[in-house]
Amino acid sequence: MDTSAHNLNTLFQQLGLPSSDQDIQRFIRKHRTETGLDPLEGAPFWSPAQARFIQEAWEQDSDWCEAVDELNMRLHS
Repeated sequence: MDTSAHNLNTLFQQLGLPSSDQDIQRFIRKHRTETGLDPLEGAPFWSPAQARFIQEAWEQDSDWCEAVDELNMRLHS
């Protein structure tokens, strides 16, 4: 059983992205305007595997859901 904490940093690690706080802030600043009104998993900057992971996290209400929700909120604010 996976008991690790799922936060924004570990979500970025899971997605294969740089995961320091500074890296996350940079990513959000860079991509905030690219999300528009589209759902998070439909954003053009994800690879197909990353988009699938995000979509499955929501569909399955997985342990990653809160971190994905936080990223979605930050990208759409």
